[in-house]
Amino acid sequence: MIPALDFCYHCSTKLEARRSGDATDPGYEWLAFSWENFRLSAQRSNRVSKNEARDENEGKGNWFPLLETSPKACWENRCEATEQPVLLDPVRKADVRLIEVQDDGRIGPSLICIGSAWFRVERSIELYGLNLPRLKAARLRVMREVNDLYSVLSQILEAAAPAVAVADGMPIDKLVESITEKTLPSSAYSKAARAQLMRLPGGAAFCAKPEEVTN
Repeated sequence: MIPALDFCYHCSTKLEARRSGDATDPGYEWLAFSWENFRLSAQRSNRVSKNEARDENEGKGNWFPLLETSPKACWENRCEATEQPVLLDPVRKADVRLIEVQDDGRIGPSLICIGSAWFRVERSIELYGLNLPRLKAARLRVMREVNDLYSVLSQILEAAAPAVAVADGMPIDKLVESITEKTLPSSAYSKAARAQLMRLPGGAAFCAKPEEVTN
């Protein structure tokens, strides 16, 4: 998940697109007022920040690299629909499936990430700053919360199951709702919550289903 509002996917409002360390061009000025160009992003992911652990600058800034085989759009040839961006698009499900939250809280390539997709993921992690220490710590916090809730639920189910009267008085529904809520797309770091649940026996059953997602 890449939360909060703050960036244009094609860098159009920045009036410049940085393709490599020494290559830039005017970018996508014709998309400046196109609502379809806007995406979701965290402020730190969109702006250049220092990774305190590695003492390196990270963040998208005006970066918008393309794969070597990609055409490049310009005023005279507005072929942005056929471009092959390196950066993952947070509103494309196919792109989101390429990443997963690892057990240490870091973002990494998923099992289906192979070929050029692997390069895209690694570069996106770097430029979006997805593994900045504070983001990693926040994911780990949510993962611990999910793990604790699941542990309490498991203990209650095991202890109360033999006694009907006791079981009927336990806050099982409330605990299940609390766990599921953390996996809703609207919840912060929901991808981390889902990843943690998938590692727990039977945990997948508590992830939010499509019909449970409301606007």
